[in-house]
Amino acid sequence: MKLLLLLALVALAQGLVYRIPLRRVKSLRQTLREEGLLETYLKQHPYNLAAKYFPTRISAEPLQNYLDNEYFGTISIGTPAQEFTVVFDTGSSNLWVPSVYCSSPACTNHNRFNPADSSTFVSTNESLYIAYGTGSMSGVLGYDTVTVADIKVINQIFGLAETEPGAFFYYTPFDGILGLAFPSIASSGATPVFDNMMMQDLVAKDLFSVYLSKDGQSGSFVLFGAIDPFYTTNGITWIPLSAETYWQITMERYVSIGGEGIACAFGCQAIVDTGTSLLAVPDRVLNIILGILGASSSGEISCKAASRLPSVVFHINGKAFPVPPSAYVMESNGYCTLGFQGMDVPTESGELWILGDVFIREYYVIFNRAKNMVGLSRLP
Repeated sequence: MKLLLLLALVALAQGLVYRIPLRRVKSLRQTLREEGLLETYLKQHPYNLAAKYFPTRISAEPLQNYLDNEYFGTISIGTPAQEFTVVFDTGSSNLWVPSVYCSSPACTNHNRFNPADSSTFVSTNESLYIAYGTGSMSGVLGYDTVTVADIKVINQIFGLAETEPGAFFYYTPFDGILGLAFPSIASSGATPVFDNMMMQDLVAKDLFSVYLSKDGQSGSFVLFGAIDPFYTTNGITWIPLSAETYWQITMERYVSIGGEGIACAFGCQAIVDTGTSLLAVPDRVLNIILGILGASSSGEISCKAASRLPSVVFHINGKAFPVPPSAYVMESNGYCTLGFQGMDVPTESGELWILGDVFIREYYVIFNRAKNMVGLSRLP
């Protein structure tokens, strides 16, 4: 076993394998709560998480729940490099950043791309429009060199935001989005960054993996082209995709709490999404979960009672994947809330759940494009 692990580590250290560190910062929800602005903000900026996965307009690709998003990384675009903080989002497929053409307040306090400063930029006449639950962005598409870790992706198409209406993006700690889902859901038919990495033979394997640290610890990363064996000592469960759009899988049997099935009696769909912080569940199931766990209708719960709560167990591909209370109870300044969010999106294959960062922090997740599978390995 030690020899196999050593060989794997040697392979990991050689060629076409790139690790990009993610940093965890205070979420927008935490910031607004500390300032006493959260309740007012939520009323003024209603959000429909379900719209991200089933937009009503073909050109729309609604975004994730940014109030809770906390993990970000740095990329650069152009020659010489212009740096941007982005969300690495497995729930969308486009890359976009603010541009110098944008005068919206949300652009003025973020890094903006200047095509005139890049010798490798190629302009187009194509436009990009993406609708969000809390606003929208519009702009133009262009091509340039995009650097992720040490990977230089040439002629990468990306969006240059010209408008970002509303106050929402003004408060976010990131500049743009780097989508890691499939080309089939990319707005304006833009080729996703990872697809170009594969086509340009820039990664050793056609997969990437994600580790999200817990409890404010550092060390989170996206690893392109490899699986880090340090995080797979508990073995890997491979789950085939049920759709090549998002990283969508089928959950069978029951989702259970305390050994009792509460949902998915006849199966349901789940999307593994690094761009959504919470566990998004059908509205009717959310009410059941809040009742069983003794939380208020807003998800608040006594911090003293939190440690005694049972795990929520997901049954996927014949195995159980528990999420303990230490993962789904979030504490901030003496307040404890459950990391569940309601939405209501029925599909032809059953109800839809979103396995966001609350779930991902418990598992090392491998997104395998070569075999169109998701791999899960329980973290120690």
